[in-house]
Amino acid sequence: MEKFGYAQSQKFDTYASRLMPRKEFFTSGHRSCQGCGEALAVRWVCKAIGEDAIIAHATGCMEIVSSGMPQTAWMNPWIHVAFENTSAVASGIEAALKVLSRKGKLRGKMPAVVAMGGDGGTTDIGLQSLSGAMERGHNFTYICWDNEAYMNTGIQRSSSTPYGAMTTTSPPGKLSIGQSTQKKNMVAIATAHGIPYVATANPSYLFDLYFKVRKAIETPGPAYIHVLSVCPTGWRSATDLSVRMGRLAVETGVFPLYEVENGRYRQTVEVPKLRPVIDYLKPQGRFRHLRGKDLDYIQRYTLAQYQSLLDKCGAAYPEFPTISHEEEGQE
Repeated sequence: MEKFGYAQSQKFDTYASRLMPRKEFFTSGHRSCQGCGEALAVRWVCKAIGEDAIIAHATGCMEIVSSGMPQTAWMNPWIHVAFENTSAVASGIEAALKVLSRKGKLRGKMPAVVAMGGDGGTTDIGLQSLSGAMERGHNFTYICWDNEAYMNTGIQRSSSTPYGAMTTTSPPGKLSIGQSTQKKNMVAIATAHGIPYVATANPSYLFDLYFKVRKAIETPGPAYIHVLSVCPTGWRSATDLSVRMGRLAVETGVFPLYEVENGRYRQTVEVPKLRPVIDYLKPQGRFRHLRGKDLDYIQRYTLAQYQSLLDKCGAAYPEFPTISHEEEGQE
């Protein structure tokens, strides 16, 4: 991304408002919960997207709190769609824009096409249409707001809920630890489609988030960004700790920040020494039932996953090497 510099996001560690766009495309006045990390993420993602964009958004927390008729917090053209067809709608928008351009009916710059959804609408209900859109190579960016459960409908577990977490459908007890499976690795699934750009992001690291969205928008073809969205209501954490919780997720290795560009992994926020996972789990009431052996297991699992990522980042070649048509002709 020559426009901003490949490692531009690494130059800033603190928020400096004068360096970022002031125009708002996701405005105040919506009904999100106090301390909502997802609302913060949406605001800054929309700043990065800019005004030349059309957004398709799945049912979920952000749709409910931001679009109650006759009001809206969205300044872009914005379409509320069902859980399962967000990517299909985005595909249709992108195809329609291509037709209009081909017929000479679209003047000026081609608008960016963006699809958004929560973890339920992405890793579960919307996975089929998302996979199809990525496989077909539509030029759009998909952004997942991952608050790790179906928060809007009562804090039910999703496939993105981490192991051991308490939800209303995975309650802990004598015969249950809470969520009994590991969090689905949606980033790995997106990467396996061989799309040109995949990344993780976190509103606690605003510049890293901002420039990844810009890179995704400017990359031809499908792009996927998985954004950790702290939910004080569902996580049972203090409302004034949302930014800190996001940083702890990165500092403990639970949610590392990296990107996969044309199959090549790169860690975008490096952590010199990981903090113990308990530092991240303890402030969250959804993990309060966990004890020694369970915490030890989560710690070991986190370190293993983190080491696996470091190995990929240090690989000499992309995981999915590709050959261009020009290269094929030279052989």
